[in-house]
Amino acid sequence: MRLVVSLTMARKCGTIRRSWLIALLGACFIGTPRVVQAIEPAGEPLSIRWCRWREGTIWDRKTLLHWPGGDGTEGGPPGADEPLASDRPDFVEASTTVGRGCWQLESGYTYVHDDEPGSNLNAHSWPELLLRVGVLADWLELRVGQNFGSDAVVESAARQTLDGADDLYVGVKLGLTPQDGWLPEFALVPQMLLPTGADDRSNHEALPGVNALYGWEINDLLGVGASTQANRVIDSDTGNDYVEFSQAVTINYTLGERLGAYTEWFAFMPHAADTALPEQYADGGFVFRATHNLQFDLRVGLGLNHAADDFFAGTGCVIRFGAR
Repeated sequence: MRLVVSLTMARKCGTIRRSWLIALLGACFIGTPRVVQAIEPAGEPLSIRWCRWREGTIWDRKTLLHWPGGDGTEGGPPGADEPLASDRPDFVEASTTVGRGCWQLESGYTYVHDDEPGSNLNAHSWPELLLRVGVLADWLELRVGQNFGSDAVVESAARQTLDGADDLYVGVKLGLTPQDGWLPEFALVPQMLLPTGADDRSNHEALPGVNALYGWEINDLLGVGASTQANRVIDSDTGNDYVEFSQAVTINYTLGERLGAYTEWFAFMPHAADTALPEQYADGGFVFRATHNLQFDLRVGLGLNHAADDFFAGTGCVIRFGAR
């Protein structure tokens, strides 16, 4: 029996190691400028120069890369005169970053209920905090999240309650490309859960991972987003680790200047797990934008197969500071 309370934090981890990110950033800061200078003929600048720390290069781009025909000035995070782009309330996170110098705080509450033969679950999750900070460039975002939970399980007339902090979430979001026609806006999120939670709720070891996010704005009223993940997960019954893949698709609707809605399907698919089974869910909700920098949300979802939790509902808010 799997808790959907984790779909905001504990599900957002993956398999890529932090050393990959360090190597990538190290190349951008140190190695590539020297390589480019070494192979660049005098007076003939190379056509590809996206790791040079100076005006008009990688650090001034809206996205790290661009599709053929682009120049790196299109796409990117929303500006101060546009509504914020949040990672909640749906399972699919935004395929854009918050932007350099911007701080965005996202928070919420989720209730989960599940009935199984001989057992019953009622779980509460709060505050589902996620802090997103744009640093160095519009395409680079640092992320840290913390959550607490209270799970009440009744099994064979015995009641067990698991209260306390969940493991700490850390990550980096890289805004890779803007949308270009049917070519999607794309972002990649290397991330990890660190074993800092309460004894009854912690995984007791680091769980790294990766999340690929991609989306399309169809027109002014309709958008589509998707997420593909690979997560290292610990089997709750045996304590052994396995890889869990997940896939999600969401459709976003603009209902008015301040009101939006979404419908979504997402699934968790364990690979080589001892006891974990595939789970599928459907959910939907509403978003109200009080201002460009303040958003409120509401969501409701259902499990679609026997292994999934029966029902979940939640609400939350997002606030943005320092948008340019």
